Amino acid sequence: MNAALGNIAIMLGANQLVKRIPFDEQPELVIYARIAYVTAQVLCLAIFYFCSIRIKRANDLTVLKYVEPKSPMSQDPGEMVTTTHRDYDLADVRKAMRGIITGMLMVGVMHGYLKYTNPLVIQSILPIKNALESKQALLWIWGKPATGDLKRPFKAAASLFGGAAPAEAPAPAAVAASPAASPAAAASSEKKKTK
Repeated sequence: MNAALGNIAIMLGANQLVKRIPFDEQPELVIYARIAYVTAQVLCLAIFYFCSIRIKRANDLTVLKYVEPKSPMSQDPGEMVTTTHRDYDLADVRKAMRGIITGMLMVGVMHGYLKYTNPLVIQSILPIKNALESKQALLWIWGKPATGDLKRPFKAAASLFGGAAPAEAPAPAAVAASPAASPAAAASSEKKKTK
């Protein structure tokens, strides 16, 4: 099943569940929803923090070269980025953690200022699922091999409506070399890839 379809199914199910919860009649349920929400967000941050610890411990210094795409509307070719698997994974984990914090701020405004309670329940479920199914969690928690969709640089997931979303880093321009390899070996590897 497509991850986006799974998220929509969970969101619709959680929405139906929230409609049945009498938040107005039993105000203590709002406190439980807040506790569940904060616990879920802390758990998500802990998952990505654990991934970052595993990434630092593995210290994979394999060189990774790829073309960073520009905005979809730009005609310019992307710029070449040279990094290591360790730095690439840590940047991806930081991006995920920033996304969680941004989501917390948005739900905080919706609940604290606009007095909506529904997002607390929905966002207590989806982020945990998404964190456990993230590419970093699959690599560093579940121990999946870095092949196919998990090969760095990661490709963006296909959109729900059939088209591929703009790739974060297109794989055809990616070149990986061993950190122990000489610059000449890396250069000859690049030449072979371009032929």
